[in-house]
Amino acid sequence: MSHLAPEPEFEQAYKELVYTLENSSLFQKNPEFRTALKVVSIPERVIQFRVVWEDDAGNVQVNRGYRVQFNSALGPYKGGLRLHPSVNLSILKFLGFEQIFKNALTGLMMGGGKGGADFDPKGKSDAEIRRFCVAFMRELSRHIGADTDVPAGDIGVSGREIGYMFGAYRRERNKFEGVLTGKGLDWGGSLIRPEATGYGLVYYVGHMIELAGAGNWEGKRVAISGSGNVAQYAALKCIELGATIVSLSDSKGSLVAVDDGYVTVEDIEAIQELKVKRQSLSEYTPKGKLKYIEGVRPWLHVGHVDVALPCATQNEVSKEEALGLVAGGTRFIAEGSNMGCTLEAIEVFENERRTKKGEAIWYAPGKAANAGGVAVSGLEMSQNSQRLAWTKEEVDQKLKDIMKNAFDLGVATAKNYVEASEGELPSLVAGSNIAGFVKVAQAMFEHGDWW
Repeated sequence: MSHLAPEPEFEQAYKELVYTLENSSLFQKNPEFRTALKVVSIPERVIQFRVVWEDDAGNVQVNRGYRVQFNSALGPYKGGLRLHPSVNLSILKFLGFEQIFKNALTGLMMGGGKGGADFDPKGKSDAEIRRFCVAFMRELSRHIGADTDVPAGDIGVSGREIGYMFGAYRRERNKFEGVLTGKGLDWGGSLIRPEATGYGLVYYVGHMIELAGAGNWEGKRVAISGSGNVAQYAALKCIELGATIVSLSDSKGSLVAVDDGYVTVEDIEAIQELKVKRQSLSEYTPKGKLKYIEGVRPWLHVGHVDVALPCATQNEVSKEEALGLVAGGTRFIAEGSNMGCTLEAIEVFENERRTKKGEAIWYAPGKAANAGGVAVSGLEMSQNSQRLAWTKEEVDQKLKDIMKNAFDLGVATAKNYVEASEGELPSLVAGSNIAGFVKVAQAMFEHGDWW
């Protein structure tokens, strides 16, 4: 990639995949897959466009819009839309690349993609957000469709924005179809969709805890970063299963339990209301033994925890923080966010897993652990195709089954392709990467995308 402009986030995601493939027996057993790797690492299509909209003062504003349609070997492109000032092509390529293999692990018919714009919803009125969404979808609508590309929400895109975009698509294309997921329940949405990423994460880690012989969620101390959708519902599900939550955070700082304090359901409900108003966690006044620490992530401030769940954004666990979690006796870490740990942090966790075996910290990558969100998006697509709505219990059971299958596939693939000594826990990052890659590469070969 030396002749291309630097794309640090995408390069990191690519190197993580390559590292695990190279440090397995995959290429020894199937050397032809090196060709597949070259092909799959380049998007099928990248769309970039301007979004011109009017603010409340009547001024013209312009942003950059993107859609990376990375791979459609397993189904229509599928992945979220992110509205955030940090959005650029590198970040969207990294997210789209991860999405290919994450979607493959769900067992559903979905390809991988990602999109968004460098628009900042914070501080904007409802009318400004609506006008932006309409202008954004006016262009994006040319490139998506229920059988082509089905976007969803991501950072900065909640049910409100999905509604504005769906309405704009319906008017622009004169079609009512399942072109977006995360829709309202009265117009094609699915039950459990808002909760799905957080719930799925907790279901996945539950299988890790069980296989490691550490019991279940009951009595576990859990540190969570983030305070958005994923963090909120992961925390609520952990509490429901008997765990204790000792932290939440946002981009400005962390809310951390003091002494025997913990985050309650009432705390989470109040924080949900704050976030709907796009307010900072620092504006929340807790009733229990919690303190807000400005400018830090929670990992080095929570003391001993059994489970760490990064649920905020990419690269939110550094090597130093990884070493701190290991020193504090953390047994399980799973990414609710995409690429939540740096490569250096992952190396710390994997080295511990190899050397300390069954007593080591066990790491699960986001492409497996946080696949619940896109899994229920896929289930929403299925319901739209059938013109049916499933019950909450039906969707939740299907989500549990998908997360168990993704976990079992990662474990089985790691055992098949990665050498391990007696008593060593299987590498979930290697198993998940290899399993997702092989499934996509094989489909591409059968389609004639490489030979």
